[in-house]
Amino acid sequence: MAILPKSFGDPRRRRFRRIPVRTLAPNVVTLLALCAGLTAIRMAFENRYVLAVAAIVFAAILDGLDGRLARFLKGTSRFGAELDSLSDFVNFGVAPALILYFWDLHDLKSAGWIAAMVFAICGSLRLARFNVMSEDPDRPVWAANFFVGIPAPAGAITVLLPIYLVFLGVPRSGFLTWLTLLYTLAIALLMVSRLPVFSGKRVGTRVPPEMVGPLILLVVLSFALLIAYPWIMLTAGTLAYLGCLPLGYLSYRNYERRSAEAHAEATAAQTPGVVVNMVRTGNNDHRDDHDRPSRRN
Repeated sequence: MAILPKSFGDPRRRRFRRIPVRTLAPNVVTLLALCAGLTAIRMAFENRYVLAVAAIVFAAILDGLDGRLARFLKGTSRFGAELDSLSDFVNFGVAPALILYFWDLHDLKSAGWIAAMVFAICGSLRLARFNVMSEDPDRPVWAANFFVGIPAPAGAITVLLPIYLVFLGVPRSGFLTWLTLLYTLAIALLMVSRLPVFSGKRVGTRVPPEMVGPLILLVVLSFALLIAYPWIMLTAGTLAYLGCLPLGYLSYRNYERRSAEAHAEATAAQTPGVVVNMVRTGNNDHRDDHDRPSRRN
């Protein structure tokens, strides 16, 4: 008869605990996005840039879903946050840089490679700053409506604009190559800048009942147009996004001004009590003068 070890069946000796599905599901979506980013790199190696761009767009869509799915399922975790950050660096930092380099920047040799490296490094710095700022307890509540600098997924979609234009019929030339280099550096700097950008995190959390149907129709129509006319939609979306950056800056300054005014009003509301006490103290001194008989000339 076999003798079982004492630890067999003892629940106190278990080293691993079961992981709830609600925590696992967002991580699976994040890993799917990482697979899309790695596939985009492979497609760039094989000069299949249509599929490479499609993989980046698909990774960006999944990146927008995993966070919302985690909050919806209440499955947020520190592991998921770190995995998402590492995945974003590959998908939206390394992959777009390599796509641009193999597509056109390699003609500039070292200069093109430097531009690709700068974009990837700025993507990593952008993600590191986001992780630090998300844990800042002193940030005002309204600041959650804004990113600091262009977020990594938007930067990846935006920096590929020269490829969209070429697929729309813009001829490739040496001038376009140098323009692509300067444009890549500009988007990289916007990613690490202090420019306030709309986050959109609070958009779609609550939808009025009468807007459910039109919203679903709009989403379906957008996806249909993206599939039927990908380069027109990506170009128009990129230009619209870049055009809205000043609006985000103005809105942020408006929030700052109203916050400063509210703080000043709160401070002023606390001050009268002190002022009244000081006035009362001064009135006591003058009250003695009023109680005295006035002199007659």
